[in-house]
Amino acid sequence: MTSPRPAAAPPHDSWDAMLPGPPSRSNFGSADLSPSGLLAFASGCSISVVDSRSMQLVSTVPMPPPTSNSSSSSSSSSLSPFVTSVRWTPLPLRRDLLSTEPSTSHLLLAAADRQGRIALVDLRLRSPVLWLESDPVRLGIQDLCWVQARSDSYLLAAIAGPSSLSLYNTSTGRCFWKYDAGPEFLSCIRRDPFDSRHFCVIGLKGFLLSVKVLGETENDVVIKELQIRTDCAELLKLERDAANGGSSSSSSSSSSSSSSSPASAVFPLYATKFSFSPRWKHILFVTFPKELVVFDLRYETVLFSAALPRGCGKFLDVLPDPNNEFLYCAHLDGKLSTWRRKGGEQVHTMCSMEELMPSLGTSVPSPSVLAAIICQSDSPLQTVGRLYSDIPNSPLPDEDFNSPFDFYDEPLLISKTHMISISDDGKIWSWLLTTEGDEDTQKEEINVGTVADPSEIPVSDTNTNGTNSSREGLAMEAGKEREHATGGRSSRAKSTSKQADMSFKISLVGQLQLLSSQVTMLAVPSPSLTATVARGGNHSAVAVPLVALGTQSGTIDVVDVSANAVAASLSVHNGMVRGLRWLGNSRVVSFSYTQVNEKSGGFINRLVVTCLRSGLNRPFRVLQKPERTPIRALRSSSSGRYLLILFRDAPVEVWAMTKSPIMLRSLALPFTVLEWTLPTVPRPGRSGSARPKESPSGDADGASSTDSKTSDASQDETSESFAFALVNGALGVFEVQGRRIRDFRPKWPSSSFVSSDGVITAMAYRLPHVVMGDRSGNIRWWDVTTGHSSSFNTHREGIRRIKFSPVVPGDRSRGRIAVLFNDNTFSIFDLDSPDPMANSLLQPQFPGTLVLELDWVPLRTDKNDPLVLCITGADSSFRLLEVNVIDKKPGYTSQLRSTKERFRPMPICSPILLPTPHALALRMILQLGVRPSWFNTCSTTVEKRPHLIPGTPKSSGDLRNYMIDLPSIGDPVVPELLLKILEPYRKEGCLLDDERAKLYAKLVNKGCTVRFAFAAAVYGESLEALFWLQLSRALNHLMRKLVNRPQQKPAESAADSELDDRSILSRITSKGKSVSGTGKRDPLSQGNFSLMAFEQEELWANANERIPWHEKLEGEEDVQNRVHELVSVGNLEAAVSLLLSTNPESTFFYVNALRAVALSSAVSSSLLELAVKVVAANMVQTDRSLSGTHLLCAVGRYQEACSQLQDAGCWTDAATLAATHLKGTDYARVLLRWADHVHHSEHNLWRALILYVAAGALQEALAALREAQQPDTAAMFILACREIHSEIISDLGHSDDESSSSTKEKLLKLPGLDPENEDVIAVGEYFGEYQRKLVHLCMDSLPHSD
Repeated sequence: MTSPRPAAAPPHDSWDAMLPGPPSRSNFGSADLSPSGLLAFASGCSISVVDSRSMQLVSTVPMPPPTSNSSSSSSSSSLSPFVTSVRWTPLPLRRDLLSTEPSTSHLLLAAADRQGRIALVDLRLRSPVLWLESDPVRLGIQDLCWVQARSDSYLLAAIAGPSSLSLYNTSTGRCFWKYDAGPEFLSCIRRDPFDSRHFCVIGLKGFLLSVKVLGETENDVVIKELQIRTDCAELLKLERDAANGGSSSSSSSSSSSSSSSPASAVFPLYATKFSFSPRWKHILFVTFPKELVVFDLRYETVLFSAALPRGCGKFLDVLPDPNNEFLYCAHLDGKLSTWRRKGGEQVHTMCSMEELMPSLGTSVPSPSVLAAIICQSDSPLQTVGRLYSDIPNSPLPDEDFNSPFDFYDEPLLISKTHMISISDDGKIWSWLLTTEGDEDTQKEEINVGTVADPSEIPVSDTNTNGTNSSREGLAMEAGKEREHATGGRSSRAKSTSKQADMSFKISLVGQLQLLSSQVTMLAVPSPSLTATVARGGNHSAVAVPLVALGTQSGTIDVVDVSANAVAASLSVHNGMVRGLRWLGNSRVVSFSYTQVNEKSGGFINRLVVTCLRSGLNRPFRVLQKPERTPIRALRSSSSGRYLLILFRDAPVEVWAMTKSPIMLRSLALPFTVLEWTLPTVPRPGRSGSARPKESPSGDADGASSTDSKTSDASQDETSESFAFALVNGALGVFEVQGRRIRDFRPKWPSSSFVSSDGVITAMAYRLPHVVMGDRSGNIRWWDVTTGHSSSFNTHREGIRRIKFSPVVPGDRSRGRIAVLFNDNTFSIFDLDSPDPMANSLLQPQFPGTLVLELDWVPLRTDKNDPLVLCITGADSSFRLLEVNVIDKKPGYTSQLRSTKERFRPMPICSPILLPTPHALALRMILQLGVRPSWFNTCSTTVEKRPHLIPGTPKSSGDLRNYMIDLPSIGDPVVPELLLKILEPYRKEGCLLDDERAKLYAKLVNKGCTVRFAFAAAVYGESLEALFWLQLSRALNHLMRKLVNRPQQKPAESAADSELDDRSILSRITSKGKSVSGTGKRDPLSQGNFSLMAFEQEELWANANERIPWHEKLEGEEDVQNRVHELVSVGNLEAAVSLLLSTNPESTFFYVNALRAVALSSAVSSSLLELAVKVVAANMVQTDRSLSGTHLLCAVGRYQEACSQLQDAGCWTDAATLAATHLKGTDYARVLLRWADHVHHSEHNLWRALILYVAAGALQEALAALREAQQPDTAAMFILACREIHSEIISDLGHSDDESSSSTKEKLLKLPGLDPENEDVIAVGEYFGEYQRKLVHLCMDSLPHSD
């Protein structure tokens, strides 16, 4: 193995302005959505990052090419391989500013490719920062997964080749553990949301590997091998076909390549994926190509399986809804099926079938869906919005349908889920999945968290597998119907499936178009001053920041280089675009051809003029019969009036490109190259020596100055010229004026100028210079007005393209050219310099790709503006490079540097992309509370924004007036300083988008915990958001425990007083307290909140709901698990009945009988006789460790039973047992030990904190935050606890009875968080120091977002 190497920073960062090519199946559908809403996906050999909210491209990071060990490496070895897997780091925004410098570790991305390389890429630097050690065999990477081994670091798990699994230390890059699952093909790897140390890997044949990482050494990895039975007949056939594929001479090589290739490379259309349930621990949802399976890891068995519904393509992926009991399954044919869980069971029925690839407006064949992802970042924000957006008299306008956080204005809406799909035509689709039902259904969904029984819903044509072949309202054939919403809302596509009380809809709410296919042609507009706007009038056309790209699929993509985005994608041809030219600045002409018959050799040439303003295609030169030769190239004049059509072996045709193009004449000369003159430099106020002379025949550019001044000049009086070279090396210049074509009669160079050793292959013409390149690498140029000429040899291969750089008045040099060679490299020369080779800017190889086409973008208006070069690569990418010329006394030098994006149609509101100090500043402002009007921008775009928050921002004066309330902890001056620092972002409106700003306006006065939860959710820290939302319930639980503490004198009056205290406190502090059974449950205990469960009713209810899932399991191990579940929830009668039903032949008979007798003694004395017989039996085999806990439960020793369960690692079971039987301090003791385990072993800080609070260990919670080096969160924790505590005390103060006053005396002090406490004082001082350090770092950082 090679040692890991840190990635050296590139000498010049040239990647900022880059558009990636479309993703393909060679990228394995790799995509990942960060918790903060950044979508990363592989496209070719690059990684693209998109803001999922505004659907704008943030950045594209190409993977560098592999380093070659051999000196004589081929050109192909320097190409970058396909990226096959990307994964965002789970590390949050680091806040330990006082111990380390600001870090961008939260923007790290793990990326891997087909050659087995794995890199950690820093999005801020746009380059790899660490390469993990790679295997010499270079097995392609199938999938990646981050796994937590310590509280402050993550490991990286990778599937390499068909069956190899490796674990890497991301600090050193070393691989410390390997596992080979051969002959299985490993397909997918995912991390457990309930335990970040645990992950699973699944294979195509159902092999399931469960791995728990306890440390960073080989001995710390614990694995368990499982098997999910599935039908593998199709896979075995595909394996045989892959092994026998190819000819006899290449069969061995093909079989060897398939044996070392990842599963997605060998079987691209055979996908096996799985996902952990976000709600139920140990539950996996698995999709095989033709089967959906629910698997229980604890029981190691299948709970449910459903065959692929009829009429659907194979399963591609399974996506569980983060908030509801829904499953979304993507299919290979571009459909999306929605599955709904039956209440009380792990049984799922399909409810709807939608189209992810609308049939309207797509090409034939339809593009393929490569990946679909559920946006998890919206889940905590939706929860906050659902719980706290109940303002009755809100001054805010009605909400837009597209807002995923607005619930109160749509009473029939049950859920909203944001999903993104990626197709292989370069489109990123943003969908909103909504579920609507009647009022009763909505209450049941939100309050109970379970859905109605699907068996009560009439479904037409249901087969035995629970699938539907046709459903009313799906309208799959008709595509998506359009619904026009009222009230100024935009129309949306909608497909509805109604099932009595619930309907499912999918709406397209956004789309991003990237390059649609492999780029074949590049065209840059260079209109001369004779070009006219809209093909009429005498106003000169301006240069537009557009570049047209022809693609292999027949589309023309128009790129706006100022925004680094695709402005339009026009479907023009059915085949590859083989030629593309601009006609002025608003039309393009393109051609393609198809061969009619290989024997006869006839060709059908298709020429089309496309208007970019209207999108209309107008074919011309339409012939009835095929032609003998195909078109070779197109050459359009800079004015767009004339077009030359070059054929392979036929005369050149000259066309006048009027509204109806007219052929002027044909030229029967053996041309090799032919180029029109480019626009000359606009004339300065006074004539300069470098100004070119007017041609005697009135060249187009020579006449351009008079044309712009003389409005009544006829267009036919202008002329344009083109230079050409013949097969014999002869040169010439022709002039076209109206319908006449004549010899330009230039002044010829000396006879020695014409070379006989190389055919001219490239030419560029800008009056008065003609520059030529031949297949020997020679460059010659000639002044057509003076006859002066010169030449030099580049010592390179043949020359393919020569492009003059644009010039503006005042340019010192007008002879700068870019030269593209046949080996796909390019160089930049200055022909005005004494020695062009010595002063050239050489670019021997564009890193990672081959340059196919290049041209200059003519956007310069001043001599100090940089030159911009656009390049298309073999990886289908489009890149912009700036070439800066630095004038020096002896000469000049040029250097490449990245071009910055200068325009965005709307700001990217992603706080995670801000510089780290500024991101932390905004987070603190959101936490402390700022008036919503502060988010109103002062820029000129304020009137264009659809949602305005009441209030006018003022950039002057005391900015502290914007703060809701200055905190009692920390430095009171800091908030004003932070507001000043964030002012540039606020003016540009790139802090929060409208929906989140409006949501914040509703929440800002709801208390500090809600603001803290909102800030955490905005930055993608969902567990922290859940912690803040649960903190109030945990403190209420603690307060109830303090009230219910047993008195020293158990008098009846004291007991009555305790009962009164408990009822008063429950009435005041409990908001919808959970009750056991089937009644309504607190919404704060549903969905993702089950991760933070701590109350006895919650733990008992969650455990009780799982019991019916396993009633039909009869295996011996299954029976042991079922007994354990029944004992945990206190159902001893059912446990005894199950134990006594054990077969006498079973090896578990005696053990079960003994436990049955012991448990039955706690129920009745009817089984004592049986106990004597059982005890007398000879027990030979040892029992499971869990059996001892059952005996302890039988004698009422629940505290010891919980300790035994915790020692055995059954932490949730111990908590469930304690919730069933223990109260007060005994229950708190179990929670406290559980919290220590979650904190120190599972490294889940936020879950541990909620358990600490529920156990009454507030000081331990504070110590955990300080240990995690989060001074701001520690201070906010104290503020939140004090606010909640004061609310409880004030509510008690409203009552005058004696019971409430006695309760108030008990709760007057918050244990562990007194203001006089040394730890509390230290946290306040540390927070103040943190604030001051943050202000200094913010002032040192320049404001920028992306």
